[in-house]
Amino acid sequence: MENVTLTLTVGEVNQIMDILGQQPFVEVYKLIEKIHLHAKDNLEQSK
Repeated sequence: MENVTLTLTVGEVNQIMDILGQQPFVEVYKLIEKIHLHAKDNLEQSK
């Protein structure tokens, strides 16, 4: 599978997370974890 790089604001990421949070956990938990890890890495690199 190919990777796609997106540039999103914190607000946009939060909106995506809110929408994903409304879905059945078993269907989205891996995606939520991946978004969380990428966001954490990006925030740490920007310090």
